[in-house]
Amino acid sequence: MLALTLPLVLASASPRRRELLHQLGLPFSCVVSGADEHIPPCAPEEMVRRLAKAKAFAALPLLKKPSLVIGADTIVVQDGEILGKPADEADAKAMLSRLQGRTHTVLTGVCVLNSESGDYLVDYERTEVTFAEMTGEDIDAYVATGEPMDKAGAYGIQGRCAVHISGISGCYFNVVGLPLHKLSTMLKHFAKPGKEQST
Repeated sequence: MLALTLPLVLASASPRRRELLHQLGLPFSCVVSGADEHIPPCAPEEMVRRLAKAKAFAALPLLKKPSLVIGADTIVVQDGEILGKPADEADAKAMLSRLQGRTHTVLTGVCVLNSESGDYLVDYERTEVTFAEMTGEDIDAYVATGEPMDKAGAYGIQGRCAVHISGISGCYFNVVGLPLHKLSTMLKHFAKPGKEQST
């Protein structure tokens, strides 16, 4: 297990990111920064990097002590268009109709910030996700569960939509919302020299 130089803080309200971060076996606390997510138009890869950095830095006023802050942002991209969280059920159905039977890209930006020194790393992970074909009845039934409404692209791969996912290429955890291998690699930059232990 990594021996970090400072306490770890996750700048996110996402229960899925909290569950994933627990898998690293590191103690952490959470803050919700309320970062401004409106940024100038740019490539999707750059967008998730900027948003992850914005979320990490927005958490600084909320910290009670020097910490390592994790900011993350996940988006779904289809045909070059970013699909965010659906506005309503009709929007969710429209998104799922676009995704079904096709392959799309999921990008998650990750930023790790040392609040004491200002040192930070920012990167992103990419995963390709393929949906099986879904009937209109399939889409209606899934949307009726309410699960799509707070998720980018209107689906959760770890939930009831799992039966409609025919394959992925890349990091599964990235699609859930936090690429664990990428994050653990970034955290090593902030570990105490010679203090890493095997789990």
